Amino acid sequence: MDEPSLRRLLEDVRSGALPPDQAAARLRRLPYADLGFARIDHHRRLRQGVAEAVYGPGKSPEQCASIVAELLAEPQGGPVLLSRANQAQVDAALATNPGGQVTWAGERLGAGPATVAWRQSPARPGRVMVITAGTADLPVARECVATLEAYGLRPELLVDCGVAGVHRLLTHVDDLAQADAVVVVAGMEGALASLVSGITAAPVVAVPTSVGYGAALEGVTALLAMLSSCAAGMTVVGIDNGFGAACAVARLLQ
Repeated sequence: MDEPSLRRLLEDVRSGALPPDQAAARLRRLPYADLGFARIDHHRRLRQGVAEAVYGPGKSPEQCASIVAELLAEPQGGPVLLSRANQAQVDAALATNPGGQVTWAGERLGAGPATVAWRQSPARPGRVMVITAGTADLPVARECVATLEAYGLRPELLVDCGVAGVHRLLTHVDDLAQADAVVVVAGMEGALASLVSGITAAPVVAVPTSVGYGAALEGVTALLAMLSSCAAGMTVVGIDNGFGAACAVARLLQ
């Protein structure tokens, strides 16, 4: 949609020739910006409630920087996220677009892929808990937390609460009872998600991770266990998808 078309649309609404609901329906489908190597969906937030993000793997540093710049050019576009970025992609994106908040998957600067957030949303209501079964699940949990924070939520992170020592989780039962949404990040056999979902009324989003020995099958065992859970209503995202879990929570808490 170009500016003259947008002005005509607004004029039709102002004059009463077009009902506002019909104008909103048109805007939900438009527009996108064509960069040649990518088509940037500026109205995804209007349609879905969460804006388009930039997935780093497979893109050059220059492409990451250009896509982030295009997303930031839309003033009403909401938060802008670059996920799973390597050091070169982070450096290029920040050089072109200063001010991004970088969260590395590992403990140290530059350790593991990064989530970079620009234009974070103002704080919004909603108590969200992110729980990991083990310390090895933290990289995925950090991606989830960084994404939730970009959307204005302030999650509480509980680490190392796996079922091998379930008393570590049970000390937080009162917190779980007061949560508005819970994300459970677990590898190995993935049992923690079913346990948490069985003791809280809040929506639970389960994230299987690729953590575990041979029979864990790089997260497939945890994924199948979560999909087979007898805790009704639990949502399951893909293996290691902390970003997707955060987006699910953001949409649940609209």
